[in-house]
Amino acid sequence: MTQQFEALDRPTVPELDAILGQPFHVLDDGFIRVVDYMGTDASIVQAARVSYGKGTKQLRQDAGLIRYLMRHHHTTPFEMCELKLHVRVPMDTWRQWIRHRSANVNEYSTRYSIAIDAAQRTSAEQWRLQAVSNRQGSEGFADAELGERLSAGELDLQEHARRVYNERINLGIAREQARKDLPLATYTEAYWKIDLHNLLHFLHLRMDAHAQFEIREYARIIGYEIVSRWCPLAWQAFLDYRVNALEMTRIDSDIIAALATGDSERAIALAREYELLPPEGEAVKRNMEREELESKLRRLGMRIPWPVADAAE
Repeated sequence: MTQQFEALDRPTVPELDAILGQPFHVLDDGFIRVVDYMGTDASIVQAARVSYGKGTKQLRQDAGLIRYLMRHHHTTPFEMCELKLHVRVPMDTWRQWIRHRSANVNEYSTRYSIAIDAAQRTSAEQWRLQAVSNRQGSEGFADAELGERLSAGELDLQEHARRVYNERINLGIAREQARKDLPLATYTEAYWKIDLHNLLHFLHLRMDAHAQFEIREYARIIGYEIVSRWCPLAWQAFLDYRVNALEMTRIDSDIIAALATGDSERAIALAREYELLPPEGEAVKRNMEREELESKLRRLGMRIPWPVADAAE
């Protein structure tokens, strides 16, 4: 007996269909375009309730299930949705991007094609200073006079590098070798396809305030302009349970529980026991784990019961 199957329609999202192929401009010459997608919020529900076919009929029930899945880290249903983007991004930013190895990627080849004649430039007010407390981060900006000088030098360098590259190409030098002195600010392009679970992980890291500004700009647009249209229920759950959530360690919860009962001495003793604070009598020095806890205490409106270390140490 031949088994009968119901007719299926391809799940679509009119809000996302409306922006297919349209570029969202990023930085000075970058962009992001949605090329294709598979799945919707309903696909997540269907995967989680596979025996129920299309899942529930009520939006409220679908939202509740998606929020449960996000809250309890049930990731597989989110992998049923995929997104393909066409991006133009500076090579130094792309180096960070490509470290997320959970995507399918095809990048513009400067061995085969002439390098894109565009490089990301920094305006005078955008030169960031090295952070004292974070070796891989920045804080504050250079003054206007220094910024003007740095931007002028950047332009000279990029224009010279492009002249050298073009000269090599015109002289018949192989593209794979002619490109070697192009700056990392040179734009590249790629098609990037990723499932929703891994995309949300990418966004959680790259939208964070500690991420580099340039990749944060790309992540912000992918999240707030694209994913929010594509899977709005999953996106809201992601904001509530990942982006805007407060993660607690066992150490955090022990110390916060002591503070909640008004026992500051117990909280300080626990901080020393867990080596977040030095032994009694020694000066408080910087400790990354303790500073993360202090940030959580401020967010909860709780008083920090020990002296706070000087950020300049």
